[in-house]
Amino acid sequence: MKYKVVVADDEEAIRSSLVRRVNWEKIGFEVIGEAENGADALELVEKLEPDLLLTDIKMPFLSGIELARAVREVRPMVQIAFLSGFDDFAYAQQAIQYNIVSYMLKPISAKEIEEELIKIKEKMDQRVEKFTKGNKEKLDSRKMEFLLPLLLDSFQNEKVPEEVLVERAIDCELLRRQKPDNMQYAVIVTGIRDARGEDRTDYGNVNAVDMLLKKYVHSVSCRLEGRIVSLIAATPSGMSKYLHIAVEEIVQSVERIMGLKCQVGVSRRVNALGKCRESYLEAMNALSYSRKDKSSVYFISDAEHGDTLVQDEIEGIVANVEALLRGGSTEDLENYLEDLEKKLRSGGKNMLVLSTILLTEIGSAVYKVVYMAVDDSVELLQKKYSMEQLREMERMADNFQTIKNLCMEAKKMLADQRRKSSEVICEQAVRIIEEDYANQDLSVMMISEQIGVSPNYLSSLIRKTTGNSMVEILTKKRIDKAMELLQCTGMKIGEITELCGYKDQYYFSHCFKKLTGMSPNKYRREHEQA
Repeated sequence: MKYKVVVADDEEAIRSSLVRRVNWEKIGFEVIGEAENGADALELVEKLEPDLLLTDIKMPFLSGIELARAVREVRPMVQIAFLSGFDDFAYAQQAIQYNIVSYMLKPISAKEIEEELIKIKEKMDQRVEKFTKGNKEKLDSRKMEFLLPLLLDSFQNEKVPEEVLVERAIDCELLRRQKPDNMQYAVIVTGIRDARGEDRTDYGNVNAVDMLLKKYVHSVSCRLEGRIVSLIAATPSGMSKYLHIAVEEIVQSVERIMGLKCQVGVSRRVNALGKCRESYLEAMNALSYSRKDKSSVYFISDAEHGDTLVQDEIEGIVANVEALLRGGSTEDLENYLEDLEKKLRSGGKNMLVLSTILLTEIGSAVYKVVYMAVDDSVELLQKKYSMEQLREMERMADNFQTIKNLCMEAKKMLADQRRKSSEVICEQAVRIIEEDYANQDLSVMMISEQIGVSPNYLSSLIRKTTGNSMVEILTKKRIDKAMELLQCTGMKIGEITELCGYKDQYYFSHCFKKLTGMSPNKYRREHEQA
């Protein structure tokens, strides 16, 4: 496999020499971009999606640590190799958590870089091997014996105390101590499909997914009901900091390494192992919002607001209707219901009895989905298509038409609510930027925490709704404010830099020129003349 590389160094001569003198093609790499500062390097990583970033550790605007941290936020699967003129290994150690695979000291020859790149490629090949060949290492039986009953309700039926569950979690290495302080748990369900939506989830992928999760949190994984199911454990701060990064790396790795689509569903967090059965159901519900032919990450807290409903498993037809309500198209739902009606009509007398039960369950499922996503609309739905009305009808055809109308009305409500929710969330994010743009620490993570959605969801929603990234919107706001201050005040450039949310005056000038085509001083002079 050939790996894509972005090279970043603020010294043009060194950067050009790296690109020109190293035999990238021979050792299995391809240079796809160059950057002269940390900000441009981050932008290239986001746009070009390389496999490796080779960067000087002392870069303008963003230091090596800041760049590595920011890269992990937008493209966590990218590996980073540092070049440095200082033997400052303690500094490099701070960045190990950010996918640092090499630390090379300048001056360094092209031959020495090639030798190090060969070692880096071996490490990256080993990672690819886990996905492409499938790591079929036998899963620890202790982990399976703990995880399956926990998620499938057996422990709840047996009323196993939390203390015993903690002991078993320690035994299978999910936890490290007997009384974990303030520990939280969540369930992640991962599905892998090809471009046609055909399932490609394999037993060999279980260990690969678990390997990625273990970079950030404690985890144990298995294959259940055709999906990779992972139980993760972390402190509240660990969950907030790493969960969205971990699931993004799973999706990015499957896309880049396997060339397949990856859908991930994530439950809410719970504070006890005994509650993980509900978490598993939530993660499966979150996964059902995904389209089979596209990669996506859905957090159930983003898709469904409201209290968790304790429910029995709804099998077969009802589960399909739920999935189509959440993630399918209106046409897919309509076609499915039409096919279902034909099967019910041709089923004979026994099917008439079954259809009454089935249609009632479908109706209940529709109300449940609508309640979880748009609970204030349930009353309107009930007035139009009440369950009492359904039970009073004698003919199956009338019953089915009512259910069909109910489903299509619910689908419209869900689509409308999703649009409204998207608009509200985008408005909230833009309002926070408008009010807090001067905060130098303002970030996607900070804004998402204020709104109460995941960073993944907020970033994709903003880009889908506005066509721009959150960083681009924030930068435009800051530069617009800077233009206003340059035109209307005599403030110094350093003062304007701080008022517009920038720590570094040179970085501010770089961003200003990039957006306006001129330096702040030139902009001020031109508008003074005008």
